[in-house]
Amino acid sequence: MEASPRIYVAGHRGMVGSAIVRLLQRRGHSGILTRTRSELDLTDQAAVRAFFRAEKPDQVYVAAAKVGGIHANNTYPAEFIHQNLMIEANLIHEAWRAGVQKLLFLGSSCIYPKLAPQPMGEEALLTGTLEPTNEPYAIAKIAGIKLCESYNRQYGSSHGIDYRSVMPTNLYGPGDNYHPENSHVIPALLRRFHEAKVSGAQDVVIWGSGSPRREFLHVDDLAEACLHIMSLDKATYDASTEPMQSHLNVGTGEDITIRELAELIRQITGFAGGIRFDATRPDGTPRKLLNVERLAACGWRARIPLREGLEQTYKAFLAESVGA
Repeated sequence: MEASPRIYVAGHRGMVGSAIVRLLQRRGHSGILTRTRSELDLTDQAAVRAFFRAEKPDQVYVAAAKVGGIHANNTYPAEFIHQNLMIEANLIHEAWRAGVQKLLFLGSSCIYPKLAPQPMGEEALLTGTLEPTNEPYAIAKIAGIKLCESYNRQYGSSHGIDYRSVMPTNLYGPGDNYHPENSHVIPALLRRFHEAKVSGAQDVVIWGSGSPRREFLHVDDLAEACLHIMSLDKATYDASTEPMQSHLNVGTGEDITIRELAELIRQITGFAGGIRFDATRPDGTPRKLLNVERLAACGWRARIPLREGLEQTYKAFLAESVGA
């Protein structure tokens, strides 16, 4: 019987990393390696080198990152660029030093230019100016993609290196961050509508006009996509990408207005009041939608409908709130 590969999931306590671990466990993988931040500081190159030397993983998922919303990115730009650069550089370089042949790096759709044509294809990378509020984070994520590409170019044929990158759209699901200031739109709205229901508020105020369109992917779908991409043979993966842009978008290929999203969450949470949009507040980018044709050609599409995913997420939020 073939031994289960040793798979290291960096960032296993985060929303994405925990979803990957759950899926690996459901599929019967017994050789899953994890380390908490207190056990392994990923910004410490010597510590990361010692970990790889001791554990010798066969595969690596780079889901570890310093993340946050617009407020956090604006307030701590130095931390966002420095910590993310250090984490990915240490993991990718030390994986190569340890002989790891298969690695998957997780990026973010914020790598694309602020005014990229919609839907955004992989070829849009580095074709324009980034959104200023999260530029440091985006540059770090772009560097991660280029690290993978560079190690493939230099060591792919001689060492069998096959390092891949995925760019997920806006994520939601179990383990999300519901902080009142630092959370993203879905967890923020779930919390706001829930608290309004509990307090008996007459309405919920939402920033902006409600007209911007956004795409949302359940984190369990992302985990499925990651394992699918890692399982592709090299010829199939390479055929779906370009030599200097070897990453794949992961999304649903569908978007929704913030107004429609708010109404959906109002229904799911059972809030009986109204919704008011404060049009004096900024809307942000009018539309952010990924082109997912390349991944579809590789045989994968998202499966969890938005309403079903939101209902699951609200149940998880209630369970986390009760357990807090």
